[in-house]
Amino acid sequence: MEACSRAAVMRSSLQQPVWVKGSAFPLKGEVKLNGVKLWSVKPCKASQLEGSLVSGRPPSVSVPIPEMGGAGNNFADYGLGEADPEVRGIINKEKERQFRSLELIASENFTSRAVMEAVGSCLTNKYSEGLPGKRYYGGNEYIDELEILCQERALAAFNLDGKQWGVNVQPLSGSPANFEVYTAVLNPHDRIMGLDLPHGGHLSHGFMTPKRRVSGTSIYFESMPYRLDESSGLVDYDMLEKTATLFRPKLIIAGASAYPRDFDYPRMRKIADAVGAFLMMDMAHISGLVAASVVANPFEYCDIVTTTTHKSLRGPRGGMIFFKKDPVLGVDLESAINNAVFPGLQGGPHNHTIGGLAVCLKHAKSPDFKAYQNKVVSNCRALASRLMELGYKLVSGGTDNHLVLVDLRPLGTDGARVEKILDMASITLNKNSVAGDKSALVPGGIRIGSPAMTTRGFSEKEFVTVADLINEGVQISLEAKSLVSGSKLQDFMKFVTSPEFPLIDKVLDLQRRVEALTIQYPLPGL
Repeated sequence: MEACSRAAVMRSSLQQPVWVKGSAFPLKGEVKLNGVKLWSVKPCKASQLEGSLVSGRPPSVSVPIPEMGGAGNNFADYGLGEADPEVRGIINKEKERQFRSLELIASENFTSRAVMEAVGSCLTNKYSEGLPGKRYYGGNEYIDELEILCQERALAAFNLDGKQWGVNVQPLSGSPANFEVYTAVLNPHDRIMGLDLPHGGHLSHGFMTPKRRVSGTSIYFESMPYRLDESSGLVDYDMLEKTATLFRPKLIIAGASAYPRDFDYPRMRKIADAVGAFLMMDMAHISGLVAASVVANPFEYCDIVTTTTHKSLRGPRGGMIFFKKDPVLGVDLESAINNAVFPGLQGGPHNHTIGGLAVCLKHAKSPDFKAYQNKVVSNCRALASRLMELGYKLVSGGTDNHLVLVDLRPLGTDGARVEKILDMASITLNKNSVAGDKSALVPGGIRIGSPAMTTRGFSEKEFVTVADLINEGVQISLEAKSLVSGSKLQDFMKFVTSPEFPLIDKVLDLQRRVEALTIQYPLPGL
């Protein structure tokens, strides 16, 4: 079977045993502690655990269902399939969609079974406000052990000296982590500078329009964007320096959500020093690449580094904040950031997420992980090269990392229309603003990432095929646009989703060939 041969090339970290024989629960009878019944198991009841064609599991496994509680307060601890078939069904449909689709969203990835086991563990039951050794609740000795282990692994993953750097692993995700940094080092209405959203930046870096302060960051702080040189598609550091000299920000933010090149950290450090600003890097998209040393290292130049943990790092959905331990501009970053996380902006940490993060950070130190990150970059470059051969304009003319940004405006179309047709053909990517766009809802580009399908086992050869498949979808969208009556996006959407859509056979043929490719590659963790 082709899928089995593909599975053989997946790393051992992605292909762990499906299940282990035996159970923590007795097969029958009652469990008592000091004479109190904790649960009973009735051998006549059993739960059918759904199998998965994705991972090749057997169709069903019978397991005993414990009956929880004491006298007069019993309830059966059913599995999801019996407790809530509706949610179980939605999850199954999403699993099937992920299996059959070309997942090309640059901020998505497939995490490992080991991470999923930690995230779905009893760690979710525990409250632990505070830091290790300084909790507001009892019973945290093992949670402390886990969080300290996670902190140690985080520093090790990025080759940091614990005497010089600290880390907080409690942020719930990247945007909360960023706002916690702002809370720690800024006062309300202090000035910040980040890459403009239409030029590849992130909402949490302070985006606003002439009519609206869109990001919460721009509501509480005064933000001034820096931008790309539109002729080259690269950050305009000369203009950044001139603007910073006039604007005098207290914080300058490096990092992006749709920028295919490395940042010039030495230049940004020089600018920050000249105006007396903190320098922060949001490496959410590229943290896995940074850990594997396949892109430039922001820790050499920045005071603070934030990240999500579920993108190129392949972990659970969480965040981290790294900070220098020595005072910067008179601020004790360790105390300020830890207090901003709790009690400033969060309550109890998500211990199940911290557990999954510890697992993924251990993997980040393995040779397999470094090889994977190198493949992420080489696959993305193969994709970029083929797209340019097909005549597409790429922002900056290529890529240094895990994503490409395609400017569709020269073709007379936009990202929203192309995204819709590709989605109908099981190709999942996202519309994205490019420099000069006027609308975020009908932007001029699409963003394509390589991490997720590299995780599933794609090589450069498959990513050349991916470029060809995307091109077919773009051509269908152009033809559909020429046939629709009406120029508005809603006219196009209504046209392509109608039963009379004349190009549906072309879309379905493209979908069939896409899925014939994707189902040859297993999903890790599922």
